[in-house]
Amino acid sequence: MSTSSEIPNLISLVTNTLTRLGFLKSATTNFGAVEEFGVRAFQQERGLIVSGEIDAPTIRAIEEARWKLGDRVLSFIPGQPLRGDDVATLQSRLVEMGFDCGRVDAIFAEKTEVAVKDFQKSCGVKADGVCGPVTIMSLMRLMKTVSGGAPTQLRDIARRAVRGPALANKIIVLDPSSLPEDHEITFDISQRLEGRLIALGVTVFLSRSSQKDPDENERIDLANRSGADLVISFHTDNYENDLAHGIATYYYGNEQHGVHSVVGERFAALAQREITARTDLLNCHTHAKSWDLLRLTKAPTVRIDLGYLSNPGDMKRLLDPAFRETVVESIVVAIQRLYLSAENDAKTGTLKISDLRRAGLRKN
Repeated sequence: MSTSSEIPNLISLVTNTLTRLGFLKSATTNFGAVEEFGVRAFQQERGLIVSGEIDAPTIRAIEEARWKLGDRVLSFIPGQPLRGDDVATLQSRLVEMGFDCGRVDAIFAEKTEVAVKDFQKSCGVKADGVCGPVTIMSLMRLMKTVSGGAPTQLRDIARRAVRGPALANKIIVLDPSSLPEDHEITFDISQRLEGRLIALGVTVFLSRSSQKDPDENERIDLANRSGADLVISFHTDNYENDLAHGIATYYYGNEQHGVHSVVGERFAALAQREITARTDLLNCHTHAKSWDLLRLTKAPTVRIDLGYLSNPGDMKRLLDPAFRETVVESIVVAIQRLYLSAENDAKTGTLKISDLRRAGLRKN
């Protein structure tokens, strides 16, 4: 909660940044106008939840949006990594030239430092991992002549191919919502899915139990420490109009930085198609978002919103055990299809779990 002395500074930060970025026509002290006209547009572009409220994720994104490459010296600070659009621009340019800094997440962590050092060595600049004026000038000069295509995307696809089609050597983290209104539904679906996956030889971690409820940062840390191949987060939605209904899936992507998770997008699409093909849930499509869970989790991560609790029809479906089983089977098939080669893939809605067993896809 912001104190009364912090509020003017917050208003100044928000209005000045949104004005500079073009989301407000002129700076204003009318906080209501800022929220109504500027914040929603900013949230939409940045892949945040479009609430119009200046919440913690929005404040962080506004702070990051202040920085352009060259505004400050960038370096790795253990425990307090620099974040900002300038870091994302640096990462994007390194990736385009073939230097592996991992995901373009706007966070200057150890892997980004290593990529900067590798770049510095390649162009004869002091390899200290610090991105200052000399390194930026070298980066700008070489960007005109060198391009590595999309090596990060190629690496993600290659890793998936190397892991093979068998599910027995995969690690999957299931992340059920802990909100009071849907924690029982999402936990039940996660447990049902856990049982199906274990039977197919998958190593499964649940991000929470019926007794322990870690916060989002702890869930992200669990997923990163587990060495997961895939993270699936289960939620439901609500809306003021009870006519809103259907299922949607989300993966990491940021149009502002021109990046997205290739594998995450692929699995989101597969899960979306399999569930809508096997149920009568409305297809609300897949969407790129930059929510922390999607952005900061190293493994491909997908959030599935299983329907609207505010819609009587969706609510009735979600309370039906048979419907939940259908959703679980849809997701298992989507997971398997994620790892199948194009020639071995099947049409949406046709594969069954029994087919996977008969095909021996649970074996190494």
